[in-house]
Amino acid sequence: MEMGKKSDQVWLFYFVLVALLFIKTYLVYRFEFSLTIRGVGEELLLFINSIGAISLLLGIGLFKKYSKPGLMLAVYFLLSVILYANVLYYRFYIDFITVPVLFQFGNVGGLSQSTVELINWYDPLLVLDSLVIFWLIKRWRLRSVSLSSKLKKRTALFGAGMFIVTAVLALIIHPLLFEKSYDRELFVKSLGAYTYHVYDVAFQSITSLNSVFADDTDISEIQKFVEKNSVDRSSFAGVAEGKNLILISLESTQAFMMDEKVEGKEVMPFLNSLKDESFYFPNFYHQTAQGKTSDAEFMIDNSLYPLAGGSVFVRKPENNFLSLPLALKDEGYTTTSFHGNDRQFWNREEMYETLGYDRYFSKKDFDVTDENSINYGLKDIPFFEQSIPYLKELEEPYSAKFLTLTNHFPYLLEEEDTLIPLPDTSKDVVNRYFATVRYEDESIKKFFKDLKAEGLYEDSIFVLYGDHYGLSETYNDAIGEYLGKEIGPVEHVQLQKVPLIIHVPGEEGKVFNTVGGQIDLKPTILELLGVNEQKSLNFGRSLLAPDRKNLVILRDGSFVTEEYVYTKNTCYNKETTEKTNRNKCARHFDHVQDELDFSDRVIYGDLLRFME
Repeated sequence: MEMGKKSDQVWLFYFVLVALLFIKTYLVYRFEFSLTIRGVGEELLLFINSIGAISLLLGIGLFKKYSKPGLMLAVYFLLSVILYANVLYYRFYIDFITVPVLFQFGNVGGLSQSTVELINWYDPLLVLDSLVIFWLIKRWRLRSVSLSSKLKKRTALFGAGMFIVTAVLALIIHPLLFEKSYDRELFVKSLGAYTYHVYDVAFQSITSLNSVFADDTDISEIQKFVEKNSVDRSSFAGVAEGKNLILISLESTQAFMMDEKVEGKEVMPFLNSLKDESFYFPNFYHQTAQGKTSDAEFMIDNSLYPLAGGSVFVRKPENNFLSLPLALKDEGYTTTSFHGNDRQFWNREEMYETLGYDRYFSKKDFDVTDENSINYGLKDIPFFEQSIPYLKELEEPYSAKFLTLTNHFPYLLEEEDTLIPLPDTSKDVVNRYFATVRYEDESIKKFFKDLKAEGLYEDSIFVLYGDHYGLSETYNDAIGEYLGKEIGPVEHVQLQKVPLIIHVPGEEGKVFNTVGGQIDLKPTILELLGVNEQKSLNFGRSLLAPDRKNLVILRDGSFVTEEYVYTKNTCYNKETTEKTNRNKCARHFDHVQDELDFSDRVIYGDLLRFME
């Protein structure tokens, strides 16, 4: 009789765990993840997609010969932690954690420095309920006990059945689900967060073997694809031939800030004046994924897309690349990079050697004190000031990349460096962002002044680009407050525009309305410098080319053309921001899929080693 009672308690305990985790998961889907749900089918799928996985995973402690309540609780706690980790990550990055992110956690930025900005009062409920359940185990004195094999089989069949039903329904609604492995939102809302993580582990394991089995035949199809989409050289080819190249990465800077004023004061007065005498690209988008700044660097140096999960800098530093620094070295350039942070951050020290940089000036090369640093390292004004002597010593011609740092989440700045009144939105992060963007602009103004004073200006070409967004979708309501409009899907994609200013002293300013992105910068720079690569495989096309296709592809499979925005599996008219016939966007689907897939194959297979 006692044994039957203990058995009933174990079953009750199991079903309580399943029910609690299901409820928590569904509430997170609904109130923490911004999942786009269309129609009854997707609504039903979202409701049921976690049940099968939860039942089977918690059943690890149930389906053994003797039940293991402690093991069930351990699995429950682990799944709760995974769920909460996704919540924290999603709040800033609007994305889901992947296996590679776990191995580069020290580089994810906001989570390591400002978790307090991302925590809500109710967060402990997602994890600490495990303590209550642990008390329940003690109270009920639950121990390992033999359970009815018939009931265990029925429970296993229920879990497996729900999993199969979910998978079938998902494939009916989204038949290309597994062909769009880079679309994590689609995967989570179709098969659930826990199934996604299992799939992610399997996907990363399989792709890690790609380079082992690759051979020279794998590159030929990709070369034909790239050549088919090549463009003609423009009339601007060679206008900066022989000049030094100075690239300035504008940390977390979104293009909309260039048009903004607070109490009549411009947020970016210097860049606004500079763009009038430069080549300016108002329809230039960042295309980064989980590697953020390192993704931007990777695209600009290699004209390949970043990986959908993790950073190439961390995952594939041993690969062969046909990089911008290597192309410039062939032309006699000295290639350098400057950054006021630790040289190991984003594995730059190793990756820069792979990419062909001659010298990397990092935190150890600068005088960094408590007074001249904040947040992630040396503030931008002293960073540029201390870089000038190094720049003067470089053998010409040279390329020098400068990675700014102060305008980094959570946008901290001392009062004496705050040069503009702050707006008054409901989010302090958004308000502080204006101050750090303004400081960044001031630092570049002073840098240009110092370069002119030292005679380093006239013989250089300057490329200033935003590396990635600064304010994620989490802050769209506050951005909308400031801008006085609702931020819908199209407006959100348009907020992914980042500044691109190419300044060639002596050249007249010109606005290029072409739609492009960071992957296009390498061929654009080489064209301006008049450099022809000895070997090349660039997925980007020069932003100056008159015959280029006005299309920019984002890493999640979204894309933008002159007239349309395709995002969250919906086609929108860019001008009206209204949904439009899917066929308007459909003609680009195959090309977008091929371009992302081919780029991934190059990286996972290390295929550039086979280039002749």
